[in-house]
Amino acid sequence: MSKKRRKKKRKSLHVPPPVKSVTKETKIIEDKKPLKKISHKSLIYVLTILLLLIAFGFLFYFLIPRSSVKRDTHLNVLLITLDTTRADRLGCYGYEKAKTPNLDFLALNGVKFLNAYCQVPLTFPSHCSILTGMYPLYHGVRNNGSYYLRPDITTLAEIVKSQGLKTAAFVSSFTVDSRFGLDQGFDSYDDNFAAEQAFKALNSEREAEKVFASFASWLDKNHEQQFFLWVHFFDPHLPYVPPPPFREEFQESPYDGEIAYMDFYVGKTVKKLREKKLLDKTFIVLAGDHGEAFGEKGEDGHGVFLYEGTMKVPLIFYAENHLPQKKVVKAKVRLIDIMPSILDMLRIPMEKEIQGESLLPYIQGKKKINLPSYMETYFPRENYGWSELVGLVDGDWKYIHAPREELYNLKVDPGETKNVIVEEKKVLTEKKERLKALIAKNTSPVKAEKREMTAEERERLRSLGYVEFSGEPSKGSLPDPKDRIEELKMMTQAEIYEFKENYQEAAKIYEKVLSLRPEAPTSYVNLALMYARMERFDEAISVLEEGNKKISNSSVLLSRLGHTYMLMGRLKKALDVWQALLRIDPNYFDALLASAWILDFIGNKEEARSSFEKALTIEPENKFLRKNYAMNLATTGKIQEAIKIYEQLAEDYPDDYEIRQDLGIAYGYLGDLSKAIDTLKKALSLRPTPTAYYNLAVAMKKVGNINEAVHYLRLYLENPDGESEQKIKNAQIELQSLEKMLKR
Repeated sequence: MSKKRRKKKRKSLHVPPPVKSVTKETKIIEDKKPLKKISHKSLIYVLTILLLLIAFGFLFYFLIPRSSVKRDTHLNVLLITLDTTRADRLGCYGYEKAKTPNLDFLALNGVKFLNAYCQVPLTFPSHCSILTGMYPLYHGVRNNGSYYLRPDITTLAEIVKSQGLKTAAFVSSFTVDSRFGLDQGFDSYDDNFAAEQAFKALNSEREAEKVFASFASWLDKNHEQQFFLWVHFFDPHLPYVPPPPFREEFQESPYDGEIAYMDFYVGKTVKKLREKKLLDKTFIVLAGDHGEAFGEKGEDGHGVFLYEGTMKVPLIFYAENHLPQKKVVKAKVRLIDIMPSILDMLRIPMEKEIQGESLLPYIQGKKKINLPSYMETYFPRENYGWSELVGLVDGDWKYIHAPREELYNLKVDPGETKNVIVEEKKVLTEKKERLKALIAKNTSPVKAEKREMTAEERERLRSLGYVEFSGEPSKGSLPDPKDRIEELKMMTQAEIYEFKENYQEAAKIYEKVLSLRPEAPTSYVNLALMYARMERFDEAISVLEEGNKKISNSSVLLSRLGHTYMLMGRLKKALDVWQALLRIDPNYFDALLASAWILDFIGNKEEARSSFEKALTIEPENKFLRKNYAMNLATTGKIQEAIKIYEQLAEDYPDDYEIRQDLGIAYGYLGDLSKAIDTLKKALSLRPTPTAYYNLAVAMKKVGNINEAVHYLRLYLENPDGESEQKIKNAQIELQSLEKMLKR
């Protein structure tokens, strides 16, 4: 409640008048007459009233939410985005089955926005809106995987970094990978999802536990500096497979289990701030990027429609001693309002391109009016060849522009069960004009920077339920997604079978999909993947080659064909396919890395190194790539260059025995035997291997320590698994020679 309202409330209190009103008789100061005595009974009455007023004031102060906002240029900022999180599945939003004590705590002791809307029901474009304060109309990102965030678009990270804050992001899904441009302004952008794999996994995500660990490690080293951090939890996304004990507790509702698991790490994140004595110095913003549908309007998942289940999200602000507690804002707000709210809190001037508004005046009670929210999804058009949907939430009304228009009164029909375009023609006309004006006002004059997705990217996004078809949208009038519900359900069922590893049933559906859409490359890829997972590789190859004949120069088909040949060990065929793909797209990451590895394996070192170096410009954090590039340098005489890479790898992965082992060998080739011995011993402490024992024996002999050389050669010969017969024989001869030397 604002100060203004508080005063009004106090004035309305009924206080009984004194026993006698002020008259001429009571002007004692002017006339200097003796004060008229007040009766004992009247005095008790007045004191009682005063005590009641004081008590009521204390009660009023502690029970009524206060609306004070203390802006502070020295605050840290922590943005936590909750992927695929519906507002109505959290305890603080009224869901009784929820187990979200940490989110509930932050909402209870902070500010909760009851009606927050995302702008796009897709991860990447929604996060672009959060981090730029702009509608997709302006920043130009309309879908996952096929767009870059333009470098001329200013992000929140860039602005706060210019004010001296240290910036870092810890993300958990391929959809927000740095290659798409959302890393602008971040000093550190941790998108290392699958460090031990050459190619990021198809379901490219990492659990909240690993995201939190990365955040905690960063905070331990940087907590003394003012910072802006973004932590992205992806867990509630399909498939819903929460880890124990949440899996057992939420067997009937695994989505709720994923949210409960995510909430646990939200709690650990807040606890980490408290441990560093930073909680009272940090502005925490928690927001869902979009929601999730559970079949209410024919959709399971998100991306196709603009209904409440996927568009309405949780939004919570928390800042000890800077924001009121128990504050609930009922006005409709948007995710594009997050960035201006953070800038306002830090007293940083707003960029003119920002289209959102600060929500701090809403917290203060100075503003209460609903903010109109533009929303869109181009997912149906770009992924299925159906019509895109564009909409507007304005007050109590939602209008969706589609081949068959929709209009809902959210106040009386929150479930969007009755389309009232016939009954409410005047409202329909008004909202259509409002939407048209909003689009005209907020559209950027700069053309969106769309990109061709690589096949590896399409496969990863498809595995997350995002991409099924990559063909061009049909010309002319496009079908309304509402008229394709059965087809949508069929593909959703195939995904469910795939998540459950029931590849045979998934293959049956994908066979039907292929018959319906033989023009779409991913129709062949989806079916081939199922065959490959059932180890029916010849059938997978047959399907892919059939598709390659019908659809020439398809990177989607060629990539899957290259991967399948590699799985079969047919490296020459795989290399031919990867080289063909690179002629189509010279920057295709999978083709670059796979070609480099095969070329290096067959001894074409120079050409391999060129491909390694090009791949590193695209994914410099890739551990497999860095290790193989270093090995290529080491085996071609570029030892010092190799050592520099190995040393950085050892720092990044201190528990990787193989990196230490290769670094020790490289030191040995360089002639730095002291470092070679120390590093090889470290490798052995992590994991004993024949290679480390053998090279340590060689190094010991070179420094004249024959006893140790004999010791390590014996250890080598005790278990020389994987070593060649000739190498073992040479080691036996060398051991006999060294033992004779010791006897002299």
